[in-house]
Amino acid sequence: MRSPASSLLLVLCFLPSPVHADQTATHSVQARAQFQSRTSLSVSSSTLHFSHADPQSPTVVTVDFTARARTAVAGEVVLTVEVLRTIEGPGGSADVEVDLAFTGEGEGTRGGSMSGLPVTAGRWTGSGVHSGRLSFALRTAIPGDYQVPLRFVLTAP
Repeated sequence: MRSPASSLLLVLCFLPSPVHADQTATHSVQARAQFQSRTSLSVSSSTLHFSHADPQSPTVVTVDFTARARTAVAGEVVLTVEVLRTIEGPGGSADVEVDLAFTGEGEGTRGGSMSGLPVTAGRWTGSGVHSGRLSFALRTAIPGDYQVPLRFVLTAP
C-alpha cells in the first residue's frame, strides 16, 4: 500500500518541467519515402474504322488521348501504340498492301509508321497530365472498309 506522500512524489516526478519563452528546442528528423510510378490512360477508340473510297488519297481517322502519370522528378513517361493483327482488306483479304502512318498533335507527341512492333507516340518527363490527338492515315489501292485494332500502352518505369 502506498502512502499519500509517495503518490505525490510519483506525480511530481512525471510532471513536465516548465519551459521559458527564451528557450528553444530543435530536433532533426530524417524521413525517406519512395513512391511507385502510376499511370492512367484514356483513349477515344482502340479500333480504327476506315471507309476508304479514294485510292489516290489517304483516309484519316483520329484518336484523342489523355495520359496521366506520377513518377520521379526526372522520370520518363512513354506512350506506345501497336497494331494488334495484320490489316485485312475488304472481305478479309490478307494480301492487300496497306500503309498506315500517324502524326501527333500536342506537346510531346510524335508521328510514325505502323508496323508489327510498338511505336512511340508520345514522350514526356516527370509527372503530369498530357492530352493530345493521333491522326492515323491509311493508304491503299483497294477501296473498302478497314478495321484496325490497336493497343495503347502508357509506361512510367
